[in-house]
Amino acid sequence: MSRTHWHDHDWQLIHEGPRDPAVHVALDQVLTDEVAAGRRPPTLRFWEWDARCVVIGRFQSLANEVDAGGARRHGVNVVRRISGGGAMFMEAGNCITYSIHAPASLVEDMSFQESYAFFDQWVIDALGTLGIEAWYQPLNDITSPGGKIAGAAQARRGNAVLHHVTMAYDIDAAKMLEVLRIGREKLSDKGTTSAAKRVDPLRSQTGLARQDIIARMIDTFRKQHGLVDSSLHAHEIEQAEALVENKIGTPEWVGVVP
Repeated sequence: MSRTHWHDHDWQLIHEGPRDPAVHVALDQVLTDEVAAGRRPPTLRFWEWDARCVVIGRFQSLANEVDAGGARRHGVNVVRRISGGGAMFMEAGNCITYSIHAPASLVEDMSFQESYAFFDQWVIDALGTLGIEAWYQPLNDITSPGGKIAGAAQARRGNAVLHHVTMAYDIDAAKMLEVLRIGREKLSDKGTTSAAKRVDPLRSQTGLARQDIIARMIDTFRKQHGLVDSSLHAHEIEQAEALVENKIGTPEWVGVVP
C-alpha cells in the first residue's frame, strides 16, 4: 500500500444533534470499521451531547482516573473509548470533540508521532485564523502560550485509523476536580487553586461561542481538504446502539482495567 493524500479522498462531514456520549464512543468503532471496509468515505465527525460524562482511554485504570463518589454526586456516567489517551470530563457545551475516520493509507509508513502531527495540522491552522498561536506537543497534545488546548488519541482498525480529539472550551474546574482524580494534579501544577476557576482556553482566547469555533474549524478543513455535508446512516446508528448494549455500556468494558 502506498501513501495517499487528503485530496485523494472524498471527505464527508457529520455534525448532527445530541446523542449519548456512549453512542458517540460506539460510533467511533462503527464508522472506523465502515471506512476500513470501504462502505463509507473518510469522515470528519463532530460530537454533540447533553449528558454529563467522563470518557476514559482504552488502557486507563477506572479507579485511578475517576472518583466514584464525585461522579455519583454530579450524575456523571463513565464510558471507556476504544482509543488510548487520557480521561475527558464532558458537559454539554464545555468542550469540542471530533473524530476523524480515515483510511490507513493516509498515514502509511508514518510513525505515531508523525501521524498525530499530520492529523492535527488543520486544527492548528484553524486556531491560527482565530488568533490563537497553537502548536503540536508530542505525543498527543495541542498547546498554546495559555496552556494545553486539546488532547488526541488514536486507534488502528484494519485498513482505517481513528484520530479522536477533545478541545477544552469552558470546563467547570471545580466540578472536574471532584470527578477526575488526575485533574487535581494537573490543575495543581497550573496553580489553579480557586474552585471558581474554569479551564477555558478556547473561550477566553477567542471570545467566540463554541459553535462559531466549530464553524471555523469546518471551514478550514473544507478549504484545505474538501468536505461534503453528510449524515449517519440508519444501519450505523443501529450498530452503535447495539454496541453500547453489548459492549460499550457494560460494567465489564468500563471496568476492564479496574
